[in-house]
Amino acid sequence: MPEVPVKLYLDKILKTSRKNASHLGSISAPIKDRALHGMADRLARDEEAILAANEKDVDALGKSFGSELSKDRLKAAVTRVRMAAEDVKEMVEHLRIIADRPDPVGAITGRWERPDGLIVSRVRVPIGVIGIISELKPLVTVESIALCLKSGNLSVFRGSPEWALTHEVIGKSLREAAKESGIPDGAWVLIDRPEKDIAVELIRAGKALDAIIPRGGTGLRKAVVDGARMPVLCHDGGLTHLYVDADVELPLVQNVVINSKVQLPAATNALDTLLVQQGVARHFLAALINRLLVEFKVDVRGCPKTLALMGQMPISGHTSIVPATEEDWNRQFQAPTLSVKMVVDMDEALAHIAEHGPCMTAVIATSNYSSALRFTREAAAAAVLVNASSRLHDAEGFGFGSDIGLSNARLHAKGPIGLEQLTCEKYVVFGNGQLRLPHPVPETYFDAIMLKRP
Repeated sequence: MPEVPVKLYLDKILKTSRKNASHLGSISAPIKDRALHGMADRLARDEEAILAANEKDVDALGKSFGSELSKDRLKAAVTRVRMAAEDVKEMVEHLRIIADRPDPVGAITGRWERPDGLIVSRVRVPIGVIGIISELKPLVTVESIALCLKSGNLSVFRGSPEWALTHEVIGKSLREAAKESGIPDGAWVLIDRPEKDIAVELIRAGKALDAIIPRGGTGLRKAVVDGARMPVLCHDGGLTHLYVDADVELPLVQNVVINSKVQLPAATNALDTLLVQQGVARHFLAALINRLLVEFKVDVRGCPKTLALMGQMPISGHTSIVPATEEDWNRQFQAPTLSVKMVVDMDEALAHIAEHGPCMTAVIATSNYSSALRFTREAAAAAVLVNASSRLHDAEGFGFGSDIGLSNARLHAKGPIGLEQLTCEKYVVFGNGQLRLPHPVPETYFDAIMLKRP
């Protein structure tokens, strides 16, 4: 029997999801927390089954590439897809962290009383049905489902087919554990069909989805941002800049730069462009670049001033820096590559950040408090950090658990999109007969009616 066409298949899922979404916001916090803890316990018990399914995914990956694939590329692909016991433990830990966070649904963010006695409140409510398209590992799948469930949203998740069997086992474990804790069927959807058209139709499902979130590389993010017919809640796009001020502690800034670039080069908040005030560059930049090249194997691309400075430094036996192109100043590398530019002062640094953006994370290294305050005011970024690694720009680094991605959008929320950011606000108003004046019924007529009442 032939499969249902992709569009009809997805239309049915989304129609059912819209019906189910209205009930999720009314599930109490204790039930959701109990379910999330139960889901964590179930994944811990099913570790062996999850890893066995993952091995089958790894085997299928090797067969799909055929014999023509080079050993290095095959090894990289297998390393990306293969899971270990530590990965399952990480999923379990993140589920428990999310369960223990305060429930944002129903939280009152503002309340005041009007002169006429009207009581106005602003209350957090779920966004609704959220589509998620991911190319990332199953940890992202589990986190996304858990964050949406806790915030009262229904997630329609389309993961990478590379983890098809792994997702199948994880999805079954999560569903069964949630149901045992009182979560109704259909609280989330984990799409199991591999066709690429599924992602395309999700991007186009403007009436059925309230928001969409891409989790993956630049290509996926661009496709979603360009084609989405609904708000893109977060897309992890945007550059990370670090400006080294003239007044700075050199050991501190060297550690901050290295951590921002090297701790996880593929991260969306890893350093892309280093801006160094030229007065401090001679004492700081050459030694730093040598460490990046030699010790950490970072590909460094420099401006003409940086190239001139490094030309005086012998780098025997190692690849030297190369000239930066105009394109390099606009690239989110997500790789061991760094652009370096010497600037005259903070004015030039801020101008560079404004011109080459959008900026996701902006960092300043300085011991001058006035410079720090000015930078935090004027740097246009989702998050601005002072004397701290850009890698701390996420929910864990900021102390509110897990996030579903980073946003540098102009609307809704900037920075990590966690539980609170997965809700919006509505107004709830209590009155006792207040009317907008002037009332269209004459006062004498109103009084006459009131007098006739028993």
